Amino acid sequence: MLYWLLVPLRGDIFLFNVFRYITVRTAAAGITALLLSFLLGPRLIRFLERREIGQEIRSDGPQAHHAKKGTPSMGGLLIILCTLVPTLLWGNLSNTYVWVGALSMVLFGLVGLVDDVLKIRRKRSLGLRPGQKLILQAGLAAVVGLAFMWLASRGEFSLYLSFPFFKTWIPFLGWFYLPWIVFILVGSSNAVNLADGLDGLAIGLTLISATALTALTYVAGHANWSEYLAIARVPQAAELTVFAGAFAGACLGFLWFNCHPAQVFMGDVGALSLGGTMAVIALLIKQEFLLFAVAGVFILEALSVLLQVSYFKMSGGKRIFRMAPLHHHFELSGWPEERVVIRFWILGIIFALFSLSTLKLR
Repeated sequence: MLYWLLVPLRGDIFLFNVFRYITVRTAAAGITALLLSFLLGPRLIRFLERREIGQEIRSDGPQAHHAKKGTPSMGGLLIILCTLVPTLLWGNLSNTYVWVGALSMVLFGLVGLVDDVLKIRRKRSLGLRPGQKLILQAGLAAVVGLAFMWLASRGEFSLYLSFPFFKTWIPFLGWFYLPWIVFILVGSSNAVNLADGLDGLAIGLTLISATALTALTYVAGHANWSEYLAIARVPQAAELTVFAGAFAGACLGFLWFNCHPAQVFMGDVGALSLGGTMAVIALLIKQEFLLFAVAGVFILEALSVLLQVSYFKMSGGKRIFRMAPLHHHFELSGWPEERVVIRFWILGIIFALFSLSTLKLR
């Protein structure tokens, strides 16, 4: 909205010319998201406390976590709001990529919202059954995938699959791109959800990933940089950088309230929307394979659960880890919660830096 208001005035007020630039509006969106988080965060926490919307704790989880029962939950609503409002203010709303990113965030947030509401009503840590949640996620991911196919029919999205390290091998998937999109979206949203178990862990890792994705989005939308780095040029992605910057700013703002000891938890409404948003950004800029590196810690968390469950069933009750997801294994091994979180953040930064370094290794 401000984009349409300020840019036309650049002929009369020279200073307004800066708002034509993606970098300026991305920074403005990130700062707006951060300030909005600081403004609305305390109000949302008080509202959740008054309504007694608190976190339910798994009975089989680490004993230290039982003290967190009742901590306000569903704070992911703050992240969604503080991403969308700056995007609407600073983004060019005629760009379809911006709308696909924003609507995907809302749709996956709705699945999490339903799950959170059921948990609160039932006063237990289980809301939707795993099968129900998976069906809802897959259904919404298919809707998002159809939006991608619509973009492809308009010539605004390529159905060629881009691989890191390969300049020329770009197979055409056609309609087979749809199940690939569903797989990436569902996998990413669940991976973030599994990692959301310690104060500040999931949101800190998402902040790191969102920052890397903001850089990747800018490069993909920049003609000179994409040509120099030999990556897929996605002209529409330039404006998506504003959305990614707002997303990173909202994550940073939420971390203020979610760091140990957490004043509020994001809930499934936050975790599922964060994972879905990261995935849709990576898909739009044709870097979904780099998402496995950008979000490497989330992948490890998800793999630890898959390995634990599979081995438990095959071995007749034996375990690989003390507890899954992986962060609980280290917590039960004697690491303080803060140490687990900080070290996982460090690992997340290493993964993000690696993903950015691969841009030139082609």
